Amino acid sequence: MGNNRFNIEELVTQLCPNGVEFENLSKLASIETGTQLNKTRMTEKGDYPVINGGIYRSGFYSQYNKEKDTIAISQGGASAGYVNFITTKFWAGAHCFVVEPTSEKIVNKYLYYHLKNNQEKFQNAKLGAGIPGLNKNELQKFKIPIPPLQIQQEIVKILDSFTELEAELEAELEARKKQYEYYRSNLFIFDDSVKYVELKEIAKFFQGIQVDVSNQREEQLEDFVRFLRIVDFVKEHEAPRYIKNPGGKYIKQEGDLVMIRYGASAAGKVFLNHSGAIANNMFQIKLTTNEITTNFLYCYLSQSKIYRDLNSNGGTSTMPAITFGQIGSLKVPLPPIERQDYIVSILDKFDALVNDISIGLPAEIKARKQQYEYYRKKLLTFKEYGK
Repeated sequence: MGNNRFNIEELVTQLCPNGVEFENLSKLASIETGTQLNKTRMTEKGDYPVINGGIYRSGFYSQYNKEKDTIAISQGGASAGYVNFITTKFWAGAHCFVVEPTSEKIVNKYLYYHLKNNQEKFQNAKLGAGIPGLNKNELQKFKIPIPPLQIQQEIVKILDSFTELEAELEAELEARKKQYEYYRSNLFIFDDSVKYVELKEIAKFFQGIQVDVSNQREEQLEDFVRFLRIVDFVKEHEAPRYIKNPGGKYIKQEGDLVMIRYGASAAGKVFLNHSGAIANNMFQIKLTTNEITTNFLYCYLSQSKIYRDLNSNGGTSTMPAITFGQIGSLKVPLPPIERQDYIVSILDKFDALVNDISIGLPAEIKARKQQYEYYRKKLLTFKEYGK
């Protein structure tokens, strides 16, 4: 890696010692939104993935409207601004920007890496409290450095080597997660002596509060509490936001359970971390009985089969939404508390093996990502010509 970076520096010194030109993205590429596809037309397996407003695919479809090796940027939802490179033919949905080079001055994969390097800027530029979105104009006016093609190609070669290694590690970790899911499913198989009840019989549900972006603060003041959004649960080190304490049912205490209410890749997922006022795109679940612990309920509802069922039945929209009726009718087992505690302790150990970023594969993947992001930033930073 060190020698490759030295070669890049040599090329920059030889080919563009006084800096490089910067141009608006709109002059280098087309930026178009995809075509809406209702969730009822998608399948769990199929020929072509459907890329919409989330980080992950929304499903599969029998047709495609975009070729492989194409840049996609999430336009709407909690993941708005997320930059992806789709390596297969795919269907681009209505909440997805498709970016395709139109100039011979830019290499497609180089453009992707540069946009990915600035992903956080796009995510911070999204607007709206309910379903945030990224304005197309923000992308059009974004400045892109244009070094000579030879330099772009060398940068792509180096960064591709990082992503290939990371992909290998991710594949191994995914295999471990499948093993974890297998054991988790088996731990939740009970005999006839264990009764099942509907979730509404043992818990109450509250929807969060909608808060305008302009009413959020970055610092915590007296009578202000943290405002919890989906991104706070799914992304590390997200800068917190604070709002005036709304009190009552909108407040999540530490250890309370929340379920994401809508979103193509999030609806149905549950979380325990953090405390504060919850946004209106999630439910708070408060137990009304001592026959079950919150940790056991969290482990039970975290099963992928429950998430998939809730997410796939969240309506026909491209942004599925879960209702009070759906979560209330979920059947939940009530084994003895001692059995619940035992199951939670086993799953906590498994969870650490596949998710704890301080040990094993997760730690190695984190280290590789940090190294990759460091070199990506270094390689994609250029002096602007004439400045």
